[in-house]
Amino acid sequence: MERAPTALTDRGRLVVDGQPISSIRQINNLSPEVKVDIYRSLVLPEALIRFGIPMSMVDSNGRSLFECVCEPATSSMTLAVRHQHDARDPVIYLEMADMSVNELEILLLVINDPESERYNVDQMPDGTSTGFGLECRNIEEEIRAMQAGLAPGQIRHGARLARRLIPRFERSVSWLGHDRVHIRPLGYHSAILFERYGFSYSMGRGKMEWIHAEFLPGGLLHRQLDGATPFRKPGSDGTVRGRSWAIYDGILGEPFGGIRMYKRIDIHAGVCTYPHAKW
Repeated sequence: MERAPTALTDRGRLVVDGQPISSIRQINNLSPEVKVDIYRSLVLPEALIRFGIPMSMVDSNGRSLFECVCEPATSSMTLAVRHQHDARDPVIYLEMADMSVNELEILLLVINDPESERYNVDQMPDGTSTGFGLECRNIEEEIRAMQAGLAPGQIRHGARLARRLIPRFERSVSWLGHDRVHIRPLGYHSAILFERYGFSYSMGRGKMEWIHAEFLPGGLLHRQLDGATPFRKPGSDGTVRGRSWAIYDGILGEPFGGIRMYKRIDIHAGVCTYPHAKW
C-alpha cells in the first residue's frame, strides 16, 4: 500500500493529502501506516531509553512493543508500549477520545515502572477483575499497595514521567488546531496531581474544595478517620494519598467522580490548590 504523505503546515497544523486533520476520528480514518505513525509520536523517547526499549519499538525478534487500537469510523484510540513483548503491564497506556464539542479528552493515562513490584489490586485471587474496585476489591493487595506508598488503582510504582509526557500531548493537540486538552481524573490524588501539571477545573472545583475543607480538623471527613478500616486511619488527612485511600474506601458515601479538568496549551504547571497536604 502506498503511504499517504503527512505534513505540518507553517502554522503547525497536521495536514494529510492537503486536508487539515482536527480530530481522532479523522486520524483513525487514515491509512494504517499514517495513523500509527501519528500516534507513535505521542511516545516519550525518555521512556524508551529508560527501560531499554528500541526507538523502533520492535524487539530483537521482530515483535512489536507498540500496540494501538484506532479503528476506522471511531472517535477514540488506545495505545500501549511494553518494555518486553510478553510483559504483563505496559510502561505507557493511554486512552484518548474526541469530545462532542470538537475537543480532545484523555480518558486514562497510566505510566508504570515495569521493574517495580506488582500489587494485584486490579484482580481477585481467582483472577476476576475488580473493575477498578467498583465491582469488588482485593483488600489484602490494596493494603499492601497502600503500605508501599501507592495510591488507589496503582498496580506498580509510577515511572515519574507524566510531567514530561504532558507536553507531548499538548504538541499533538496543537497540531490538530486545538488550544486545550481535557481530562477526567479517576481519583482524588489524580486531580491534585494534574493540578500540579497546570490543569484547571471545568467541573467539580467546588467539590474538591469541599473535600479539602472537610478533611481539616473538625470536618465531616476528618471525624470519619476513626480507624474503622485500614484505609481510614487517624492522620490520613495529612497526605494526598491518605485522603485518596479514604475516599476510595467510601468515606464520601459515593464513588469519587464528577470532576473534569483542562489545560490550555503552553500554560506551565502551577501551584497546587492544597499545598499543605503532602503527597
